Amino acid sequence: MAERCSIWLASWGKPMPRTIIATEAAPATPPSYSQAVKAAGLIFVSGTAPIDPATGQLVKGPVQVQVAQCLRNISAILVAAGSSLEKAASATLIVADEGDFAGANEEWLKWFPDNLPARQGAKMPVRIADMKVSIAMIAEA
Repeated sequence: MAERCSIWLASWGKPMPRTIIATEAAPATPPSYSQAVKAAGLIFVSGTAPIDPATGQLVKGPVQVQVAQCLRNISAILVAAGSSLEKAASATLIVADEGDFAGANEEWLKWFPDNLPARQGAKMPVRIADMKVSIAMIAEA
């Protein structure tokens, strides 16, 4: 126990090592943020839109289709970081219309039938044409 405490104290005030995660298997992000950051044994995935990485275009359709695309993108980012959706610890589901929560939950449960990550919901602060959802996630590395 004393050894762990001295290691912790020795690292106090030092910058935490972190790795920027980027993969072409998921849509590119704007230059103002990363797809994800790996730090402290976790992977922090930025809000991810339902964009097809092959075309760079927003996948249009009902919220279920968009949730599935977001989760495919997040899955690719997590794999690039050495993790997976099975290690998801927390997620933020952001919808443009609160009426879409039921449909988003319907698709969510297909991807997470058990061992559900913690989750919170929010409403999008800005409108982007045809975009119904964005998902951010934290997973174990």
